[in-house]
Amino acid sequence: MSQPYAEVIGDPIAQSKSPVIHGFWLEKLGLPGRYDRAHVTAEGLTGYLAGRRSDPDWRGCNVTMPHKQAVIPLLDRLDPLAARIGAVNTIVPEEGGLVGYNTDAPGFLEPLQPLLAQTHYFRMARVLGTGGAARAIIAALADAGMVIVLSGRNVEKARALLDELDPKGEHHVAPLDHFADATDFAFDDRTSCLDLVVNATALGMTGQPPLVFDISHAPPGSVFYDIVTSPLETPFLKLARGSGFATVDGLSMLIGQADHAFRRFFGATPPRGEADAELRSRLLA
Repeated sequence: MSQPYAEVIGDPIAQSKSPVIHGFWLEKLGLPGRYDRAHVTAEGLTGYLAGRRSDPDWRGCNVTMPHKQAVIPLLDRLDPLAARIGAVNTIVPEEGGLVGYNTDAPGFLEPLQPLLAQTHYFRMARVLGTGGAARAIIAALADAGMVIVLSGRNVEKARALLDELDPKGEHHVAPLDHFADATDFAFDDRTSCLDLVVNATALGMTGQPPLVFDISHAPPGSVFYDIVTSPLETPFLKLARGSGFATVDGLSMLIGQADHAFRRFFGATPPRGEADAELRSRLLA
């Protein structure tokens, strides 16, 4: 007997944790359906989507690297946020066509919502990295009223990204190695301010060199956020926590973006709150 299903596509794909997340929620809600992995190469992307269009059981897919931009010309419509970001991580069949969404942006912001709900005199985010993951993060932070300092190896690329994603914002750029050396900068009173330091690079990921960041660049009360999920406790987060700063790990964004996708795939609200602790245990098993 057929059942509704969704999946995640990418190349490679074996490392994806999305099937565990969506499978956990389907199980908890007692919903019929499944969530799979599908290894799709660049050459096979067009054929994959063409085949899924005619499958009545297919509820959509999440899209991971390297396809988040390549899928765009193959879709019938883009959600406005996905069009602005220029990247799609969720595809859903709607009204006879394929619609592209970006759930990375709201997923990134989800663990920050208690802070963002507060009133601040000033909000600043130091975002380290100018790759594909940074696009959704920049758009999300700009919409949350953050002044962004975008840091990358190529400052021209950083400036172009800011100008593309938030052309009216008063943002700044800095070379990535600027944050590697200590600073004696005297931060002003950060009371009633919100400061973030975000690792949007793959540095610190298993098999990659660590991100070099000197803690003196973090204003008092900063929140450190690392989107890397393997390992979950990166050197970047260890440094921050050891210095007394609050931290947010990569599973927070991963679960947050999956929440938005699950609602579109299966038409149900995933169990969150206390259930997140059990889900994290499964993801780390």
